[in-house]
Amino acid sequence: MSAEVFAANYRDQPYWWDDAPRPAPSTDPLPAKVDVLVIGSGYTGLMAARETAKAGRGTLVIDAKDAGFGCSSRNGGQISTSIKPDLGTLSGRYNQEIGFGIRKEGITALDFIADLIASEKLDCDWRQVGRFHAAHNPKQYEALAEDAKSQPKGLEVPMEMVPASEQRREIGSDYYYGGRVYPKHQSLHPAKYHQELLRLAKAAGVTVIDHCPATGLERDGAGFVVTTAKGKVAARDVVVATNGYTNPITPWQRRRVIPIGSYIIATENRPKEEMLKLIPKDRVLSDSRKLVFYYRLSPDHQSMLFGGRVAYMENDPRVSAPRLHAWMRAIFPQLADVKVTHSWMGYVAYTFDTLPHIGKQDGLYYAMGYCGSGISLATYFGMRIGQQLLGKAEGKTPLDNIPFPTRPLYSGNPWFLAPSIFYYQLRDKLPI
Repeated sequence: MSAEVFAANYRDQPYWWDDAPRPAPSTDPLPAKVDVLVIGSGYTGLMAARETAKAGRGTLVIDAKDAGFGCSSRNGGQISTSIKPDLGTLSGRYNQEIGFGIRKEGITALDFIADLIASEKLDCDWRQVGRFHAAHNPKQYEALAEDAKSQPKGLEVPMEMVPASEQRREIGSDYYYGGRVYPKHQSLHPAKYHQELLRLAKAAGVTVIDHCPATGLERDGAGFVVTTAKGKVAARDVVVATNGYTNPITPWQRRRVIPIGSYIIATENRPKEEMLKLIPKDRVLSDSRKLVFYYRLSPDHQSMLFGGRVAYMENDPRVSAPRLHAWMRAIFPQLADVKVTHSWMGYVAYTFDTLPHIGKQDGLYYAMGYCGSGISLATYFGMRIGQQLLGKAEGKTPLDNIPFPTRPLYSGNPWFLAPSIFYYQLRDKLPI
């Protein structure tokens, strides 16, 4: 079956790159000295760099590959309120005030990205389409319905329960047991969005040099010297914006993020009217599994983009594609004969407490650990860490003094993922 799912024009690359080709390689020479050096050219790094450059700081962004090569041009383009732990969990860890503040940041980030796109007129196929979050068994529907009745005051998120008897208005499938709609959730073209952020950063005066991996970092008086493949740079301040691609040159951060592969396929085009029968309101979709599936229509409504975590450290999209295609067929039998034109993967960064983290450690600024919800959070916290570097009061967040946990013997290689994925695969099959 695996060979039969691939179209004749199949490519091992993100669907998004067709309409947003990789940026032309940079030709700027590597400066010997800068005020701010940002490692990582994704959403976080570009937003941080834009803030510091707007304030007059000489700012350089470097990346090991093309600008935005990582998840900033590989994700599914789905935008939500993002913070995973609920208020009760966060209040138990910290206190009610901190827990409330952290939850509020997810709502703020969702509003922030919508305002940024509108105010800067970013061309990225942005739409407030809403999300349908489907229950994969009856117990999960009951849990979603019960949770919807008790939203904390001040943290209310618009939502609507949709029973199984009515779910055809949201999805052309009887696979699920109802679900919940979040009308304020959004979609965009992630690679176009990245290119627009790249444009904003350069317009603010940021220098971006790609194919320039950082290979060493050491203290030099009050600043740092960063060794790269193109030479050394002295920097007064350094921002680590590497998220799921954090490497050993920043070991403290690397010990605190868990790189997890997420995989997506795109299908051959079908007529719009046919595809809109599958997702009638053009929503983004996800489900209640621990190993979640997420999917949507392409911006032109002709292709299905279907993603999930179907492998452990698998780098070959030709291996993950048939698995995703099988799950897609299970949900949408109508797509059984539709072939795969693109298959790709990228690394998201989870944390041991399932929270994003932002702050300063050993003189290095960082923002990372978005746990698979990075479009709005990376945009928002990238901006905030830039403000913190500048010493601006508005840069403060409720996450600033939250401990960033790790585990004994963990150094960045998530050896424990295989048994964890196996456990969650079994749990997702149970009626709980």
